[in-house]
Amino acid sequence: MILMVQQFIDRESELDFLNRKYAENSPQMIVLYGKRRIGKTELTKKFMQDKEGVYILCTNDSMKENIEEMKGKFRKLTGKEYFSDIDVSSFYDLFKYLSQEMGDKKAVITIDEFPYLIELNRGVVSVFQKIWDELLVNNNIFLIICGSSMGMMETEVLGHKSPLYGRRTGEWNVKPLMFKHMKLFFDNYDTADMFRIWAICGGVPYYLQKLDDSLTVDENIKQMILRKGEILYNEPRVLLREEFREPKVYTLILKYLSLGYNTQGEISSATGVEKGNLSKYLSVLENLHFIEHILPLGKRKRGIYEMNDQFFRFWFRFVYPNMSDLEIGLVDEVFLQISAQLNPYYGKEFERLVIEQIRLKEIPLPFSFTEVRRWWHKEQEIDIVAVNQDTKEILFVECKWKDLDERDAGRVLAKLEKKSDYVQWNNDSRKGYYGLVAKKIEGKEHLRENGYMVFDLDDM
Repeated sequence: MILMVQQFIDRESELDFLNRKYAENSPQMIVLYGKRRIGKTELTKKFMQDKEGVYILCTNDSMKENIEEMKGKFRKLTGKEYFSDIDVSSFYDLFKYLSQEMGDKKAVITIDEFPYLIELNRGVVSVFQKIWDELLVNNNIFLIICGSSMGMMETEVLGHKSPLYGRRTGEWNVKPLMFKHMKLFFDNYDTADMFRIWAICGGVPYYLQKLDDSLTVDENIKQMILRKGEILYNEPRVLLREEFREPKVYTLILKYLSLGYNTQGEISSATGVEKGNLSKYLSVLENLHFIEHILPLGKRKRGIYEMNDQFFRFWFRFVYPNMSDLEIGLVDEVFLQISAQLNPYYGKEFERLVIEQIRLKEIPLPFSFTEVRRWWHKEQEIDIVAVNQDTKEILFVECKWKDLDERDAGRVLAKLEKKSDYVQWNNDSRKGYYGLVAKKIEGKEHLRENGYMVFDLDDM
């Protein structure tokens, strides 16, 4: 079996997991899921490169079309021409023929975009339960069920009410690549430019591969994102149309989220959507992982909503509001208008990067943490707070997307120490640490000697 594989970067953990499961001498049902464009298809093709098997991409055309596609793939896998001619109307009957032909032979069968089959007929999940229980469990088949609709995969395939619950032998949620992987895509960028790209695209391979590091970051924004006709120009609208039959209200909510309306009351006022209905829309967006609800440290209410995808945040902030001008080719004019807003945008994304780096332990802390959150109360705000509930240790961190000399850094840290008094968390018994992460910090070694945690992009 020969598959064409595009540029493939990292995914060592995912491949190691799949290969470990493949090495087990038993039939496997692996559930592989993740947001669209995250690289699931390339991952499965890379895994299958040196293995016998077939890759099947489902569509939402009709069940008949999907069965015909599967018949053709099974003909190639078995070498049996009759698969093209058999008259079957169900996946069960088709897999029954396959089971008889395969016997003990090992093969990988990847069914990609499985949620399309569920959209066509919700009963298909029960059919695949029967296929597994009565047929494939007796073969040496390595079945991969793959999908991008996060909500549907988590409820209809992985949920405890799903007929497939308890059948899977492994599962993997494919996440975006990490910041450290940016250097594998861009040879010509320094760390600051790689961060800017990360702030725009996140770790989504599909988006990163559309950019060109022979251009500056600003030129990439103008030529690859703001220019009508380019793939990234309309990408979020395409994805929203795929996910929702009527995406207008969801688009409106995301637009105002990008503009800073992040509480339910603010979103309701801005969009005109009544609060009762709005909570349903927000719940759907949250279940599908378009947004997340964030609570400050120590609070169980008064949280805020944010989009949890960098490219969506960037697009809704800078592209969507300027569509009328971009449609008539006013790229330079729009870029001139948004350029002053880019640095504040990068500053907010820099906070998100530092939170990610701390959670991934890419930034070493003086203690092991049990929780990492932001904190705010009334007019006071601290970018990052990490705590250990058992040892009562707490770290306060400020993030600055700018170059700081030692004096400036000292001022930021002194202000942070004062603000930390407002944080009500084991105030009588806690041990506190203070940190600063910035684009560039002069004299950071001296600050570290004074007991502060200080890092900049060079350390990342």
